[in-house]
Amino acid sequence: MHEFGFELEVCQWADHHWPPGRPRDRPVVVARQLGTRRRRWDTLVIECDPQGLTARARFGEHRLDSDLLGVVRHAPAEWAWYRDALPEPDYPWRYVREAVHRAADRGVVERRRGENGRIELRRKWRYPDWVERIVAIENKPDLDASAARDLLDQIERDVALALADEVWIATRATDERVEPVLLEGAPVEAGILLVEESARGAGAAEAVWQPRSLAAEDSGTHILDRPEGGEHDASACRFEYADPDWKTDKRREIAERAYERGWRSYADSMRPDCRQFQLRPETAVARPFCAAKDRAQTPGECSQSCEQFEPEPPVWRTKGWPIDGGPGAAIKRLLARQRNRQRPDPPEK
Repeated sequence: MHEFGFELEVCQWADHHWPPGRPRDRPVVVARQLGTRRRRWDTLVIECDPQGLTARARFGEHRLDSDLLGVVRHAPAEWAWYRDALPEPDYPWRYVREAVHRAADRGVVERRRGENGRIELRRKWRYPDWVERIVAIENKPDLDASAARDLLDQIERDVALALADEVWIATRATDERVEPVLLEGAPVEAGILLVEESARGAGAAEAVWQPRSLAAEDSGTHILDRPEGGEHDASACRFEYADPDWKTDKRREIAERAYERGWRSYADSMRPDCRQFQLRPETAVARPFCAAKDRAQTPGECSQSCEQFEPEPPVWRTKGWPIDGGPGAAIKRLLARQRNRQRPDPPEK
């Protein structure tokens, strides 16, 4: 199985059964392929405060980017000129003004023209502290020696930075008496999750090594470069510290992106409007399948440049329920409905 299919299995399992080995006591939001400019994780599990997650729903299903977060988090309870109300930025105020307009257009703050035509704003709702913990999972179904070397270097960097509260390695279970992943020298801070092939239910994944909680609220260490460790390699490791405030802001931005995208957004980068595209249900998870190639697909393969791409016949898009607009549009609606299950309805006003 390719890594994309395994990744969907892990996301599906986490969506229904996280955390491993114990009952769920808080809602979770699961996403895939998210992170920072320097690091992108395969699977993210956002453990949420129930009341905070419900309050977050007031701000809509789309993410609040860093500029919008700066507006909604600091918007005053009473009308005030935006320059008096918001923190001094490290970039021109005109960009803050644009963010105020965007926030008002989305309906998450109130805006008016005050004295002398000044733009004033007022808070509609307090932005909640809805994220309790962020769990990062790196998926490697076939962990051979070469893959292990690359993976363990990434995991060591994740542990040093401590942007997530926990770091896990998910890999395919084998028939070995001792699972190979346990012999690869992974950092003891990282948890290890064994996933049974084509299995479903809480028992489809087992935690064989529990992770340590990382100091996500403290300073972290960005490892920029490290010596390869050869006999004649005397170079020094290069690193820089990550400020706690930077980590807090980055965690909030990552959580917002996870809230918007979920893990089923892969259809947005594929071609479900191709007549060969299918969403084929299997034991563990429904996977994109190409009828022309007779195998499961990845986002990299299923694209406009694919030689087997065939647009849906126009007549398909004229049919009624349940495939209004064609099978491709129906698949996107199905995945969007499933993604929305992670988001609660906003509280009554």
